[in-house]
Amino acid sequence: MRTPGLRGGQGFVASSIDKSDGDEGAAADGARGFFGKIGARKARSRGDASEASAPLDTREALLLLRNFEESRRGWFWSTDANGRLTYITEAVARLMGRTGGALLGTGFTDLFLPVDSHGERQRTLPFLMTRQSKFDELPLRSAFEGDDRWWAVSGRPHFDGGGRFVGYRGSGADITAQRRSAEDASRLALYDSLTGLANRFHISKKLDTTLAAFTQQQRSCAIMLLDLDRFKQVNDTLGHPAGDALLKQVAQRLLKIVGDKEMVSRLGGDEFQIILPDIDDRGKLGDMAADIIASLSQPYSVEGSRCIIGASVGVAIAPFDGLTSDDLVRNADLALYAAKGNGRGRFAFYSSDLHQAAEDRRKLEEDLRDALARGEMELSYQPVVNAKSNMVTGVEALIRWTHPDRGIISPSVFIPIAEEANLIWSLGEWVLRKACEEAARWPGELRVAVNVSPIQFANADLPKVVASALAAAGLPPDRLELEITESVFLADSNETARMFKALKGLGVRLALDDFGTGYSSLGYLQSAPFDKIKIDQSFVRGATVKGSRNAAIIAAIVALAEALDMETTAEGIESHDQLDLIRKLAVSHVQGYIYSEPVSSDELLDHAAAGSWMIKPSGPARQRNDRFQMFRKVGAVHGNHRYNVVIRNLSATGAFIEGILEVPMGTQFVIDFGEGQLATSTVRRSMKHQQGIEFEQSLVSDGNGGLCTRHRVSPYLIAAASQQSQSAMALPAFTTANDWQAA
Repeated sequence: MRTPGLRGGQGFVASSIDKSDGDEGAAADGARGFFGKIGARKARSRGDASEASAPLDTREALLLLRNFEESRRGWFWSTDANGRLTYITEAVARLMGRTGGALLGTGFTDLFLPVDSHGERQRTLPFLMTRQSKFDELPLRSAFEGDDRWWAVSGRPHFDGGGRFVGYRGSGADITAQRRSAEDASRLALYDSLTGLANRFHISKKLDTTLAAFTQQQRSCAIMLLDLDRFKQVNDTLGHPAGDALLKQVAQRLLKIVGDKEMVSRLGGDEFQIILPDIDDRGKLGDMAADIIASLSQPYSVEGSRCIIGASVGVAIAPFDGLTSDDLVRNADLALYAAKGNGRGRFAFYSSDLHQAAEDRRKLEEDLRDALARGEMELSYQPVVNAKSNMVTGVEALIRWTHPDRGIISPSVFIPIAEEANLIWSLGEWVLRKACEEAARWPGELRVAVNVSPIQFANADLPKVVASALAAAGLPPDRLELEITESVFLADSNETARMFKALKGLGVRLALDDFGTGYSSLGYLQSAPFDKIKIDQSFVRGATVKGSRNAAIIAAIVALAEALDMETTAEGIESHDQLDLIRKLAVSHVQGYIYSEPVSSDELLDHAAAGSWMIKPSGPARQRNDRFQMFRKVGAVHGNHRYNVVIRNLSATGAFIEGILEVPMGTQFVIDFGEGQLATSTVRRSMKHQQGIEFEQSLVSDGNGGLCTRHRVSPYLIAAASQQSQSAMALPAFTTANDWQAA
């Protein structure tokens, strides 16, 4: 018997040839003549002679198969018993960057990448060939560099007359086009075609899978929902192609912060979702949310136009805020709604009271529609003081809403509602007319500053309304100052320039409000006719902290304003160290509680009656953490005892509580804020039923102007602790205020 050699590789007509003439050697040589251009010219000639001597039907079959092979619609291969190539179609060998002759003796499996390298879930080619199993249309990827090609390979084991395995014979077909088409279809099904991020379907499945695994492993997982602020204005002013280009840039900025492309998705429109496995530190999550907001709020260049948008973020964390994807997404959405409702450009963590807050907000919107007609709105005025002389040079008009049932409601609560409910134009016009009317009665030359929202600024009727308000009140135009935020510069459009020109033509003053909060650009300062720059209080509050660069930033703003012949006002000054720094940096005007809280129009009249109004600064020597006045019931745990106490004020580093009598200094309590929020604290002051406590770990911002604990205790641990503490509790170690009052 002849060894297989090349003969074993000529197999697709071997059975036909064997049956035709019974000459195994002639059949092999004839097959070699048909299948290949391998070996010497002499071998080819011999193959032609064998082919010519074959029966007519065999010769026709050989010609048809040769024609098929040369058409490149399919190809053939064979191996010896060790899996080394004994034949391969020449045309396919050249596609692999080789020749058929060069590939002879190469392991057939070496032609293709391992299965694991391209993620196929199938039995591997080496496994099948080792087991001498047949296989059909096995998808395999070329292993040769530069050949990104896919093949569907089939093969059958071949045995000699004695039943001994002598190798494989098989075929292959190029499926690259079909494979790429399938990959494209899969990509479209799982990824957003515009940004390349995961789509809603893909991220939903990933969140389901992650939460299912993490629940069993008792691990945490946070998600963020993002919504772009003012994106609709980009579409409306610059068109949808510009909006699409902007969304691509947003996606790139998100990926730069998050890092993992598979964890960031575009849900549709201007909504995005981020999955953050194994993170429950709300300090870190808050920092990331703030970074995302700051990054997305930086200006964009789109089709030659400069665009400015913003972002709001809602955060929910499993297992604290939900165990299923539906619960977690719903609660993150509720947190996002709260963030947008509190002024946009914010983040918010989910808490159970947001459900009631959403309902309260809905009712507030209904009440707000009638608040002006019912006379519930009024203005108060916060003095703006010359930093050197302490003389009041003007005031800022601040709207106040006294609700018949809920009392005073902060503008930070109802102004965003007014914007979403399309009430901001009528509300803003009322403020403008009322401020001009009251300012006209003040003695002297005090100026009144009125905030103009971006929605008002975009209305072409604004100059007419300003002129009408001035005329009706008889107020000189130079005594009215319009405060405009940087967000009006959505694009450097002709409409914006015309609005500035029209307002300045009336003779009013213009102030750039909240300068330095993320949208700042020197470009518009060259063209916009501002008279004043107001330095945002976020720079002031951190300026006196050791290592802060805020002082250098303030100094740069002052130098810029002086070069452009503009005044400067520092907002939010509350302590003497802040005031000293502001004076040292040559800021011209100051506004803040160190001089005065907002006063009513009648109080202002009393102060201004003398013709001049000087205020002596009064406040704490140094900046301290913000303190929130409240009446909040919490638990105070000491040993095995839990007491119901009330927090009267709260800061990041401590609180003032009441409800327990005569607590020794140094006593430690765990303050239970609810929803897994526990803070270890130490009593630093004790006065009968009131205690001042200091937290072991500072609280962090909740993104909405409040505070929360950095970490929460997992519900899994709470459940375990509850099962271990079912024994009866001993008598309390301290007397509570309720016991004292009852006695």
